Order: sequence, then C-alpha cells, then structure tokens
Amino acid sequence: MTTVRLPDDLEQRLESLAKARRATKSDLIKEALEAYLARDESIPDSYTLGREYFGRWGSGDGSLSRTYKEKLKGKIRGARHTG
Repeated sequence: MTTVRLPDDLEQRLESLAKARRATKSDLIKEALEAYLARDESIPDSYTLGREYFGRWGSGDGSLSRTYKEKLKGKIRGARHTG
C-alpha cells in the first residue's frame, strides 16, 4: 500500500472529480497513474532513438582516435620543450 499526500487544492479537485464521475479517489488516482506510466514507458531512450545513426558516417579508419591522441601528446610535449 502507498500513501500520497496531496496539496489542498489538488485534493479538492480530485474530490470534485470523484463526485462528478461517481468514482472513488483511489480509482481516479490509479487510472491517472496507469495512463502516466503507459505514456512514459512508450518514450524510447536516447540510445534507441539514435542507434541507426551511430557510425553511419564514419571514415572507416579505426586508427583515427589513436593517432589523434598520439599527435596531441606530441604537441603537448613540443610545447613544453619550446617554452
């Protein structure tokens, strides 16, 4: 069982809706929560959204990251020795 504390204005709105629909507040809260969770679960994560694009426009040269790091290290070393 879960207990939820609602601000007074939200509690009053819920009570009014429950009376108008002839439903319990618990039933309305469950209905709203189910709708919220269903909507939230249907939103794909960022990986799923971009999966088809990852690596799509790659150079095909798998050494670029490694050579970039080596070039950067060389520049840093060179800057230290020229100062």
